[in-house]
Amino acid sequence: MTATVTELKTGLQTRLATITNLRAFAQQPDQVNPSLGGIAWPTLESITYHGAMRAGLVTHVFTVSVIVGRAAERTAQNLMDSYLSYDNGIRAAIEADPTLGGYAQTLIVEEASNISTVDANDTTYLTVDFRVVVYA
Repeated sequence: MTATVTELKTGLQTRLATITNLRAFAQQPDQVNPSLGGIAWPTLESITYHGAMRAGLVTHVFTVSVIVGRAAERTAQNLMDSYLSYDNGIRAAIEADPTLGGYAQTLIVEEASNISTVDANDTTYLTVDFRVVVYA
């Protein structure tokens, strides 16, 4: 039996929570209020059901959105750079447990994109999206 979307989102939240000071959520938070380490949450983009016979491979594509802090702050820019790092950033944290606690067969963080700003609470924040493909 394949994992539920909720189980996979919770697994992603758990992996994101391993990053010091990053506040991780399983769903998009009601308010944008990045702490010292920012905030992150997964959003389901698509599901492919018949990757193998009899639901042997269901592929889920998630966007993990990260908001780090005010765009004008040097510390937020440095934090963004660290999250984009191959060796110890968001990719490394998620891929450290490719089974998401036993709910997935494997996963891969394919890319970081949409590196930009977002306006919320009368403030401009730095943001980035990570594309995560989960094979369950």
